[in-house]
Amino acid sequence: MTEIYFITDTVVDWVDVFTRPIYKQIIVDSLKFCQQEKGLSIHAWVLMSNHFHAIVSSKSSNKISDILRDFKKFTSKEIVKAILEYPQESRKKWLLNRFEYAGRDDNKITNYKFWQDGNDAQLLFSDKFIMQKLNYIHQNPVRAQIVSKAEDYLYSSAMNYAGAKGLIDIEFYE
Repeated sequence: MTEIYFITDTVVDWVDVFTRPIYKQIIVDSLKFCQQEKGLSIHAWVLMSNHFHAIVSSKSSNKISDILRDFKKFTSKEIVKAILEYPQESRKKWLLNRFEYAGRDDNKITNYKFWQDGNDAQLLFSDKFIMQKLNYIHQNPVRAQIVSKAEDYLYSSAMNYAGAKGLIDIEFYE
């Protein structure tokens, strides 16, 4: 049986980066790439302003930890690059200072640290636990009062589960 995980990736210092579509699109495109090229199965997901939750598994020989490591490494570089190049980014200096400071004492970091360490991966071992996490993911934007109905949030799989086409193809968990 394939192992299914609930993961959480959080921006350092809980910085609200994903308030601009340009940065959100980097995450969406990277998830699609991981699906197509690395064997990532996404069963549910949500991108909030400063963190990302998903229920995932691997349908290849690639371990989830390896896929997520590569995802985080790529997206951190691309988002920092986008911050540097995006002329409308009024928070550019502040964001880059936060990310530089976060990576200052980490020998693995060259310039900027975007993501907190780890993926907070939790093995989902029962249908009840999976459904609890699925509900948690989809209700995140509702609890944050971004939308009143989960399926109205664009950066989530809730619309897929409601029967509409979402931004990312998912493999339903039923």
